[in-house]
This record gives sequence, C-alpha cells and structure tokens, in this order.
Amino acid sequence: MDFSSFAQSRKSVRGFQKKPIPKAIVDEIINVAKWAPSSYNTQTWRVHAVTGEALDKIREGNTNNTLAGKPHQRDFPYKEDYEGEHRRRQIDVAIQLFEAMGIARDDKEKRMDWMLRGFRQFDAPVSLVLTYDKHLEPAAISQFSLGSLAYGIVLAAWERGIGCVINGQGIMQSDVVHEHANIPDDESIMICIAMGYPDDSFAANDVRSTRADNQDFVRYVGFE
Repeated sequence: MDFSSFAQSRKSVRGFQKKPIPKAIVDEIINVAKWAPSSYNTQTWRVHAVTGEALDKIREGNTNNTLAGKPHQRDFPYKEDYEGEHRRRQIDVAIQLFEAMGIARDDKEKRMDWMLRGFRQFDAPVSLVLTYDKHLEPAAISQFSLGSLAYGIVLAAWERGIGCVINGQGIMQSDVVHEHANIPDDESIMICIAMGYPDDSFAANDVRSTRADNQDFVRYVGFE
C-alpha cells in the first residue's frame, strides 16, 4: 500500500482484545517511530511502556480519583476548552461515537461509563507514556517532537495490525501515573497512547473522524 492510502486508512481504536502485545513487538514499533523529526536531533523524548499490574493500578487510581472529584492534574499548563470550529469538530466526533455505541444524550450512566473508559485507557493491554525532561520547560519544541514521535508510533503500530488511541484522559491524574509507572519526578508526562489488537466487535472502532478541506486551513503565498 502506498503511504497516502496507508495514512488515510489509520483510525483511532477504542476497543481492544485482551490479547497481550509481546515486548519485542512494542520495541519494534518504537524502533520505527524514533526516526520521527527531532529538533537539532536532540531526541528529547522518553517512552515508558506499561502493561500488567502496573497499568491496572494506573486505571484504578485514575478512576477512583475521578469519581472522588479530585481535580485533573497534568505536568504542564494546558487549555482544552475548545471554542468555535474546534469545539464543533469535538462535538461531531463525540456524536459519532455515542451513536455507534447506542448512548442516548440523556443516558447519564452510559455517558459516565464512556468517560471512565478514557481514564482506564480504554482497557488496552499496553500504554505508552511519553515524557520529556522537566528542566526543558517551557518545552514547546520538545512537545512538538513528542507529537512527531506519537504519530510515528500509531502508524508503525497500524502497519502491524495494532490499534492505538492517543489519550489525554489516561494521564489526567499524573501523580498516579508517576507512582505506578515509576516515572521520575524530573520528567514531565506529555501524553499516553493506548495500544492493542483491535476488537472488531466493538462498535466505536468503526467510527472514522473526518478532516477539513485544505482550503479551510491552508494559505498559499507566492505560488502561481
């Protein structure tokens, strides 16, 4: 398959088989993804691959803290209260997912369960936690490099029949992730990637988000 077709075939996977992913496969995926662009070849990324009991404890801590009303905590300042067209796109994909899963607008129980799936990292067998050295703050360039690495990871995984979803909810209780993944305090958690073999019976896995037309976000300057 050519790269254009392959890249467009990728989608976020939110339902996984319980089948484990061997360490060698995870390492192979990272070995491919690490060739992502990195500013001045600084490679200011670290990856913590988590599975088994440690990941179960992260799920439990995230869920319990969320249900107890503990405020979300990330390792860097962020704003995710989207507005305008960004908010509209966020709502549009949520509607797609809820319709696929049969979650009615007024079904608070199912909506809560869906939210908690995110905090459980969608029950994936593996979570890759991406971090950078805290002394680099403010770390916009390092965060950009981590974004490049994350895209490389999801593509390399997809090539091997493994699905991923880049998941912010899974690290919103960052102290829980630091503790159970044994991540040093001098590293800032950027994001996590839930990873596993797709469960074809999970309805939300059929959802494919759309992309805006180039004319909506691209300006060409100096072209004929």
